[in-house]
Amino acid sequence: MKIRAQAMLFDNDGTLVSSLRSVERCWTRWAGEYGVTAEAFAAIELHGRTAAELAADLLPAALVPEAVERIEQLEVEDVPNGGVHLLPGTRDFLDVLPAGRWAVVTSATRRLAEARLGAVGILPKTLVAADDVTRGKPDPEPYLLAARLLGVDPADCVVFEDAPAGLRAGRAAGMATVALATTHPAHELDADLVEPDLSALSAQVTGEFVQVAVRP
Repeated sequence: MKIRAQAMLFDNDGTLVSSLRSVERCWTRWAGEYGVTAEAFAAIELHGRTAAELAADLLPAALVPEAVERIEQLEVEDVPNGGVHLLPGTRDFLDVLPAGRWAVVTSATRRLAEARLGAVGILPKTLVAADDVTRGKPDPEPYLLAARLLGVDPADCVVFEDAPAGLRAGRAAGMATVALATTHPAHELDADLVEPDLSALSAQVTGEFVQVAVRP
């Protein structure tokens, strides 16, 4: 299968990089600090959502702003501890793409996203973070904003995601979707194309289009 588009839009954590060890360390510490029980913490979907949404699910509204600042602090400070690494195929895939033809669209704050991306040497020209939108994934707003910043029609974009919420956001934006089974089983991912990770895919730039294909 091949997908042809003008712009590539990538989720970050679980798509380009993995920071699962860091996330687990920081959120476990955060939950302990705020008295969140193990049962309550285990019941929420942690991946692919903003910290503000997660905190709102677990804490009284009055505590949410302070709690969001605290988890951001913990996660940014944890970046140098080796909890972030590139996922297979990320470097080779991004190196093919012109800087103005791709963006990172993440549920993390800009400060945290830049820290994690910088730790692995990824410097996107266009970054859409939680700070930039009023509604996070699965709402299409983050991906629609990325398309607008790149000057590309949403129908000419392809979204790369590992989380169901992000895939729903991409579909709602009217974009083609590629799911990477790095954090969820393939059968839980509803997308135009489902692959293990970016190493299974190749990208070829022809004129104003990028063609994504499954490697033989």
